[in-house]
Amino acid sequence: MTKLSVNVNKIATLRNSRGGNNPNLLQVALDCERFGADGITVHPRPDERHIRYADVFELKAAIHTEFNIEGNPKEDKFVQLVLDNKPAQVTLVPDATDQLTSNHGWDTIREQSFLKDMISLFQKENIRVSLFVDPLSDMVKAAKDCGTDRVELYTEAYAKDFHQDKVRAIAPYLAAAKTAKELGIGLNAGHDLDLHNLAYFAQQIPDLLEVSIGHALISDALYLGLQNTVAMYKRCLGAWQ
Repeated sequence: MTKLSVNVNKIATLRNSRGGNNPNLLQVALDCERFGADGITVHPRPDERHIRYADVFELKAAIHTEFNIEGNPKEDKFVQLVLDNKPAQVTLVPDATDQLTSNHGWDTIREQSFLKDMISLFQKENIRVSLFVDPLSDMVKAAKDCGTDRVELYTEAYAKDFHQDKVRAIAPYLAAAKTAKELGIGLNAGHDLDLHNLAYFAQQIPDLLEVSIGHALISDALYLGLQNTVAMYKRCLGAWQ
């Protein structure tokens, strides 16, 4: 079954809006694990507007499932944060410093030399590396040349087009997934996956190893409760089997 990694950025955003420690980020992460999540994801940004660097150390020390840290390796502070914490996985994302949220994948052709160096640096510390890429076979092929362990397909376009034509929406992801499988690269996915579009995505791409979901899952939990919501997302990932 595809693993579910819960991104807890939005919990940190809510906490930071009032100061203090309510909601308790660490407790929410531990509860997500207890409710069935297979991993916890964080995406710290330089301004610490949601996840703080101190949060990463606290989470690494406490969680029991896989820990995934996302971010841009062009930021020296991010690189050091990953090396200090040695998560199970680092997902490299080409976000600008002031970017609201991720909105594109790496150009793995143009950035190949830089990415090779970064991937090698993390792999030497036994950290699995995933590159955030658009669903383009050329980008997946070049990611292989970079030496990455996995790619994470950026799924905003799929989510946007899903309700109009799900077959057309999934097509580029099927092609990218096929390329990844042929090259022996592990496959992750994330961004705007939710209770409406997740099951179909997982059904069509059976080699999918992991999805990272935050915004939609936390939003659903406001209405459905966190425990129930995690279970519902897990069912989406296993309903087709």
